[in-house]
Amino acid sequence: MQLQSNTALIMIDQQKGILHPRLGRRNNPQAEERMLALLAHWRRSGRPVIHVQHLSRSPDSVFWPEQDGVEFQPRFAPQEGEWLIQKQVPDAFCASGLEAQLREAGIGQLIIVGVATNNSVESTARTAGNLGFDTWVAEDACFTFDKADYFGTPRTAEEVHGMSLGNLHGEYATVVSSVQVLAAG
Repeated sequence: MQLQSNTALIMIDQQKGILHPRLGRRNNPQAEERMLALLAHWRRSGRPVIHVQHLSRSPDSVFWPEQDGVEFQPRFAPQEGEWLIQKQVPDAFCASGLEAQLREAGIGQLIIVGVATNNSVESTARTAGNLGFDTWVAEDACFTFDKADYFGTPRTAEEVHGMSLGNLHGEYATVVSSVQVLAAG
């Protein structure tokens, strides 16, 4: 595994609302530390950083634009020169111009981190893979929440996270650890 000089780090939905207690129990309590380590590495190396911000269409969402949950957490706030992509659905490529911007910049390799693993991370990684990008998901720099499956069976955040990563690995993306990403360049 080798990172390209212009590999983009895509940070998904690191907004204040994702910390709201009503979202329930989550997995991977060190995910933010790992995201911050990757972000610091990207900033030092001068590689592109892309911040994805969810602007919900639903007034009861933690990402509804009319309240502070939509704002970036200060520790993940975009810096000058970093990209901001706003989305209204889980997939960061949908109606956002992201693909065109990546192609114009000559970026072919993506590292995806953020939340929620089974929602915005998975849908964005699926599209990235389908579009032909060399897509990596840093499994320990993502997290999700407990969720019932379609049949009503309660699933832990760890189970939801694991199944989502299993859906992605080998078909849409390569699932790696943040340590593997950092070691790759």
